[in-house]
Amino acid sequence: MADEVTTPEGGAAPQEQQPEAPQAPQAPQQQRGFRGGPRGPRGGGPGGRRPRQNQDSDDKGGEELAEKVVFINRSSKVVKGGRRFKFSALVVVGDRKGRIGLALGKAAEVADAIRRGGELARTKMVSVRLKDVTIPHEVYSQYGGAKVLLRPASPGTGIIAGKTVRAVLESVGIKDILSKSLGSKNAANVVKATINALLSLRMREDIFKSRGIELKKIEPPKAPEALTA
Repeated sequence: MADEVTTPEGGAAPQEQQPEAPQAPQAPQQQRGFRGGPRGPRGGGPGGRRPRQNQDSDDKGGEELAEKVVFINRSSKVVKGGRRFKFSALVVVGDRKGRIGLALGKAAEVADAIRRGGELARTKMVSVRLKDVTIPHEVYSQYGGAKVLLRPASPGTGIIAGKTVRAVLESVGIKDILSKSLGSKNAANVVKATINALLSLRMREDIFKSRGIELKKIEPPKAPEALTA
């Protein structure tokens, strides 16, 4: 062969080996399927898990829901190794269009208690009769030691209420109202008294229909015609 060199002994000399070109380091393969690993190909979290959806969105209907935490309570239990804490969260969920739900979530962590409360509240939503962005008439309700008084207000008044009653009124979609808490300050009782007051609201059409009275439509007054000379 042309590449071989003959030696005096009649053998072939070994060929010189060319140095190999350095290879680029390969990127480490992304692992998935275990907690705490790098982001997977789908992105959004460890192991390729999808990011958690917003708490204000409903997975079933796709409608936006307002979730408000009214009160968080902590309880402790003394055991041999120390203390064990548990949390309960009172959560109000509403669609700002006349539907609202209330639930109490319990767990060993605050975040889990809020999440459970929101999930339970979504399954317990009820409808409330409203008149535009206020209530049709004055209403008074009592639950336990809590007493709540609600009155309709003119446009532009806003929500005149404490933080506990305000959370319920904002979630249901009311923007103009006057309220007063007259009894106990217990958050759970105040919220339940407010929801009971909203559930007791009735429209004029419903009252007339239940009494068998026909509702007459009142025409607006007409402007006087201009006098001609």
